[in-house]
Amino acid sequence: MALNWKTGGILLGVVFFLAVALVKPIGVSTQFVILDGILWNAVDNSVVTATEEGGYTSTNAYLARSNGKYAASVANPFNYSFVFVLAMMAGAFASAMARGGVGASERSMPQVWRDNFGDSTLKRYAVAFAGGFIVLYGARLAGGCTSGHMMSGMMQTAVSGYIFAAGAFLAAIPTALVLFKEA
Repeated sequence: MALNWKTGGILLGVVFFLAVALVKPIGVSTQFVILDGILWNAVDNSVVTATEEGGYTSTNAYLARSNGKYAASVANPFNYSFVFVLAMMAGAFASAMARGGVGASERSMPQVWRDNFGDSTLKRYAVAFAGGFIVLYGARLAGGCTSGHMMSGMMQTAVSGYIFAAGAFLAAIPTALVLFKEA
């Protein structure tokens, strides 16, 4: 069963509003850096250390930023933002399973993809991974991701959110027109 885009948009807006009102603005790209830090610290436990003042610092300049805020997240990863990212992944998996499973190519691969690129599941996964990598790399360059800049930022009337949204659409529309031309 597909969710109508209008209903989905309204539900997404309600969730974002509640998240900002009850907890804090949503942003997820930094949590991938935190995950990297967690894995790195598991291999080399000198990456993040406690300070005498009760905070945390890191030998990595990025993790030591903001008075050790990111280093503290590496040391204590189960915070709202990190759990939110884990829940997003779990939700995506649950959605795929509800549609018939991860390997059910009939349901997991849109017809427009098949018309333009064929039925190769490996090709679809490779392109999805490459696209995700590029988006995450760009998000780190921009100092935040789509959810942080565009979704939460625009909701808070941040100028950077509107600039980010304009740039995202200026890149996405021509890309979609080139990649998904009529077969």
